Amino acid sequence: METILNFLRETGFFLISQDWRFLVMIAIACLLAWLAIVKKFEPLLLLPIAFGMLLTNLPGAGAFHEEIFAGGQINWEMLSYNLDVKPGLIDYLYLGVKLGIYPCLIFLGVGAMTDFGPLIANPKSLLLGAAAQLGIFVTFVGARYMGFSAAEAASIGIIGGADGPTAIFVTSKLADHLLGPIAVAAYSYMALVPVIQPPIMKLLTTKKERSIVMKELRPVSKREKILFPIVVTIFVALLVPSATLLVGSLMLGNLLKECGVTERLSKTVQNELMNIVTVLLGVSVGATATASTFLDVKTIKILVMGVVAFGLGTAGGVLLAKFMNLFLKNKINPLIGSAGVSAVPMAARVSQVVGQKENPGNFLLMHAMGPNVAGVIGSAIAAGVLLALPL
Repeated sequence: METILNFLRETGFFLISQDWRFLVMIAIACLLAWLAIVKKFEPLLLLPIAFGMLLTNLPGAGAFHEEIFAGGQINWEMLSYNLDVKPGLIDYLYLGVKLGIYPCLIFLGVGAMTDFGPLIANPKSLLLGAAAQLGIFVTFVGARYMGFSAAEAASIGIIGGADGPTAIFVTSKLADHLLGPIAVAAYSYMALVPVIQPPIMKLLTTKKERSIVMKELRPVSKREKILFPIVVTIFVALLVPSATLLVGSLMLGNLLKECGVTERLSKTVQNELMNIVTVLLGVSVGATATASTFLDVKTIKILVMGVVAFGLGTAGGVLLAKFMNLFLKNKINPLIGSAGVSAVPMAARVSQVVGQKENPGNFLLMHAMGPNVAGVIGSAIAAGVLLALPL
């Protein structure tokens, strides 16, 4: 009988009865899975995140051990399967997040799927991508006033870039204890781009501005497309060395695509590598969302500050476009400024949809792709700046 009782005390059913928070986290994980499958909210990464969250909150499973990564460090001695801690699979997979491997590999795949032609054809759109990073730095200041440490505030602010891998990269370096809530917030808001952005775009523009028709972009030569990733890598590495890993990975992927002699590598990076890393990254990040870290007042603050950061980023791009029109002969449709957040290509599509509602003959998609891909570079540079600050 004693043996049977000991067995029952080790079951997950018994452990759940001792702490109601497990049930809440399991319910949240199932909700995220539902949003990914039914509502199609960034399903490629939100579903693995949800399942990772489910695994880590099944009591007794030992999938992830926070103590191995306590204090922002990797306690390597605990990974040797000693008697006190028995590392699980996700503990080893999480090393790819903590060491910054997965986000860089994701950027490699993103670069291979990105066409920088619209940005090269219209270099002014680089300014719009930079302006859309306004939300990152304003939210950083706001989070400090709300009681977050400088490192935590930087991790929250980066949500405004609407770039999930960058948010994960920065948070894993500065405030890994907030990785779960920040990842969920970042990818949730990326999925809600068509809901969050249009009201802000319409509030800040007039019907006449939204109806502006832009001239067709000039053709971009193959030589320009090959030189672009090389030049950008050198310039960014010299300007913000701490952003070299992210931007370098992005540009290497793009160079594989554009050079014309590495088609096999380009396809592998875009498909097999990207898919494998996406699964590993999602499950690992989701596993950090334990009850002790996720069910906290800080999580609610992060969700609120995240949507504020995203909204400010959208507004920053639109307002700069309006300001530039004061000096430009060929006017810019301010709607493309909202695409400066790096949710590629969803933000550019939103600019197209909102613009066509005002003028059915207006085609803004290619124009919006310029600020959109510039936003990817901008968010990576912003991440480098935050990592370089003495936080």
